[in-house]
Amino acid sequence: MNTEGLVEVVLPGKVEPEGLEIRHGAVPAAGAGQVVIRMEATGVSFAEQQMRRGRYYDQPPFPFVPGYDLVGTVQATGEGVDPHLAGTRVAALVKVGGWASHVRVDAADVVPVPDGIGAAEAETLVVNGITAWQMLHRKARVRAGQTVVVHGANGGVGSVLVQLARAAGAQVIGTASPRHHDALRERGVVPVDYRADDLAARIRVVAPREGVHAVFDHVGGRGIVDSWRLLAPGGTLVSYGSAATRDAEGSKQWPVLKLLGRVWLWNALPNRRRALFFNVWAGRALAKNRFRSRLRADLTQVFAALQRGEVSAQIAAQLPLARAAEALRLAESGTVAGKVVLNP
Repeated sequence: MNTEGLVEVVLPGKVEPEGLEIRHGAVPAAGAGQVVIRMEATGVSFAEQQMRRGRYYDQPPFPFVPGYDLVGTVQATGEGVDPHLAGTRVAALVKVGGWASHVRVDAADVVPVPDGIGAAEAETLVVNGITAWQMLHRKARVRAGQTVVVHGANGGVGSVLVQLARAAGAQVIGTASPRHHDALRERGVVPVDYRADDLAARIRVVAPREGVHAVFDHVGGRGIVDSWRLLAPGGTLVSYGSAATRDAEGSKQWPVLKLLGRVWLWNALPNRRRALFFNVWAGRALAKNRFRSRLRADLTQVFAALQRGEVSAQIAAQLPLARAAEALRLAESGTVAGKVVLNP
């Protein structure tokens, strides 16, 4: 008999981090085709920062349990699930629901974590790793010898992106605040101060004359135009967020729709460059099995890169679930490098 109870963090509405609530309940049972994961590590991603402001473009109605991804051990398996999965460490991308001691998910959505990788290490690379891998290899198809620009090169996705790009043999120009420049140089990245007034001009100084093969932009806003202009013919702009509008008021859809409109217009122009808006969930509604097999393949590749030492797991801090408010404040402060991880 399992005597443990469920502990979860609830986002009750648009609140400051201190407004998060802790809820206790019964551990869920695994239904047909499902597993229950005993969470060992979950994380604070940019999505939760937007969700607490009501600004994530497809968040569920309040109240809900946030938590984009998690790593843990399978505690129970439902009907039709291989019982050997019980006791294995897995990762899952869930969008919401990860900030809980026990999480029920479809067995088809879990990805095994290789032996030798700790739960917190693996957690830093779930949503960030899949996002970076898919943008680099499936969207921009970066090859050895090409030059790419990564905005926010010290961020959650950015730091994984620069390492995977270097492992693929690409030259990387990374924007970040000056305090991160030495760490970026150690990774073989050419750093540029993202706060410079003439950011695009500074990037051009260190970029090839014809432009760069890819720009990865999570900022959106007006700067996206500069990102587009940096591209060489045949180049790809991958936009994957609108961080510039995190604290804006008004419609949460509008910044994304404006980006999509711009992307559509640029792609309609005969200029041999392309732009796309990356959403890690794209394709799930239409082709769930294909989505799952890609996700499993790509996260497995990221974990292999970690084992080879091509990517490091950057843990900014680890805090217990009950201190989720503190963890969210810390992640939002912009003062830490890597991922803020929550443990049960």
